[in-house]
Amino acid sequence: MSDLHATIENVLIDERIRGFPPGHPPLPLAAIGAQGWKPYDGRMALPLISLDRQAFAGNVELMMAYVKSNSAEIAPHAKTPMSTALADTLLSAGAWGTTVADIRQAAVLLKAGQRRLILANEIGGAAAARRLAALLGHYPEAELHVFVDSTALVEALASAWLERTDLPPLGLMVEFGAGRAGLRSVEAAAAILDAILAAETPAFRMSGIAAYEGAAATANPEETRLRIDALMAMTADFLPKVRARIGSKRPLLVTSGGSVFFDIVVARLAAAIAADPACRLVLRSGAIFFHDHGIYERGLAGLDARGGLRIGNKTVSAAGGFRPALRVWAEVLSQPEPGLAIAGMGMRDVAMDQDLPLPLALYRNGVRLTGLEGARVLRLNDQHAFLTLADGSDVSVGDVIEFGISHPCTCLDRHAILYGLDPDHSVTAAYLTSFG
Repeated sequence: MSDLHATIENVLIDERIRGFPPGHPPLPLAAIGAQGWKPYDGRMALPLISLDRQAFAGNVELMMAYVKSNSAEIAPHAKTPMSTALADTLLSAGAWGTTVADIRQAAVLLKAGQRRLILANEIGGAAAARRLAALLGHYPEAELHVFVDSTALVEALASAWLERTDLPPLGLMVEFGAGRAGLRSVEAAAAILDAILAAETPAFRMSGIAAYEGAAATANPEETRLRIDALMAMTADFLPKVRARIGSKRPLLVTSGGSVFFDIVVARLAAAIAADPACRLVLRSGAIFFHDHGIYERGLAGLDARGGLRIGNKTVSAAGGFRPALRVWAEVLSQPEPGLAIAGMGMRDVAMDQDLPLPLALYRNGVRLTGLEGARVLRLNDQHAFLTLADGSDVSVGDVIEFGISHPCTCLDRHAILYGLDPDHSVTAAYLTSFG
């Protein structure tokens, strides 16, 4: 266990953290799962966010089976939960490494003991390069690969690495893009490759090719497929050009698949990867392990429409195989007029960038009830959710509502602790998040 993990296990949690029962003596994080708390029985402070541990474990098992069956690896994106404990769980389940979005996230994972990271982003210029070097100077055994799409960044990183002799090797990955950062042509990528190779040292090397297909998505499934196909075609076309410059022996990574379109990535890159024995395909999907009741639910339905998950000789339904694992719990605070309920959960507690939260179940005095059918969230403000109720709905002030969410990445970052639940919704674990 790293020093950071020891500190996390022993850190005292109290009422300043959402979910912790008011008036309860402070507890070490590791002791929270032994208290028998439930988010619907009146003891825990609401709102809070929870993780269905059984659903999460099933999602991990299914995704790892898919990755291995398709001769790929996965470095799940840690930006979704920013939980070192859950990142460790994914590594134990077979993940090749972990993905981060910036230097601070890399610091969190490195301090937790992880050593193989993909920094799936451009980091800035000379000052950012020096910051990255300052961090990695403390981790000489680290393996880090960073995206580059400009000669300016290559030069900044090369300068930072030339200034010091205490840094681990840095791998540079030429990024192709559509709709976000990344190069737009093989010709532009060749210029970046030239800059990298001109600056190469044993500690500063070309290590692969990268892309992010999620930003290419549109509301039209066919247009989305065409855009991602074009992005993957550039990625695949560039691989033999890199090989012609560096030879056939050097290990290379090709990484993409950081969204719900990872099936297209696997299909389009399979031939190019198979033709290069020293090349490894690394997917980066992270939110898939959490799933949701909105954007990922629709995304997995789209994946099934494209043919589903190919695992061995079987085709598996993605929508049927993955399960939403996240919930937000809130109390009914007011019923100021017929057909309207106000719940104590707002924009500070739940994502709304993709969809509004979805009411799933109703609890009263620790007992699950019917009577929530037809309820929906109309809007959110800072601390409140406005729910419209069907005629005859049995909802009362003080009831607890379990909500599904849409887009895990913009929901989890509102919470310092993610409470892990067993099948009867009892808290059996608590995961500290590190969103800064």
